[in-house]
Amino acid sequence: MKITILLSGGLDSTTLLAYLIDSGHEVACLSFDYGQTHIRELDAATHFTNVYKVPHSIVCLPGVFAGSALTRDAEIPEGHYTDTSMRATVIPNRNMVMLSIAGSMAIQHRSDAVAYAAHADDRGVYPDCRPQFISVMREAFTLCDWNILKLLVPFENWSKRDIYKEAMRLGVDVAATWSCYTGGDKPCGVCGACSARTEAMEGI
Repeated sequence: MKITILLSGGLDSTTLLAYLIDSGHEVACLSFDYGQTHIRELDAATHFTNVYKVPHSIVCLPGVFAGSALTRDAEIPEGHYTDTSMRATVIPNRNMVMLSIAGSMAIQHRSDAVAYAAHADDRGVYPDCRPQFISVMREAFTLCDWNILKLLVPFENWSKRDIYKEAMRLGVDVAATWSCYTGGDKPCGVCGACSARTEAMEGI
């Protein structure tokens, strides 16, 4: 199957890239520059598309997402994804916008499917990772072209810990992925993304 995937350069999407290639699929990657504070993630995305030797496009969406702590000069909240403060990191409707663009590009390049790395631990904070959202988007993808376009979410019912275990099985260079919400040279270790990543790796 020919698949276009959303690749941020983080643990989840990079593991998805490796997972789909390991499953024998032909993959092309799509990343976005949307003014995120953690623009460093695009370097990681580019690194992995070079490692896996797959096509990579970066789309700029300047000024589209403005209401999040991740796209403006605001303090990045610390703590776990389950904390109320993590709602400040929600970028309104981001996945719908990105999936729609990915769908358009997939149709142009005659891909069979679009894939993204939403997982079960994201549901409590990010509305566009909930099963209801995924179900509706799957239906929309079947109707957006004369040919049916599939939406694949292989990690939909996985925990982040499950994804980390899969990354280890596939030999993903986890240290080269970027999950931190800050834009520094090194991960901060205390933001929601860093906390979730650390918890996923503990004891493995």
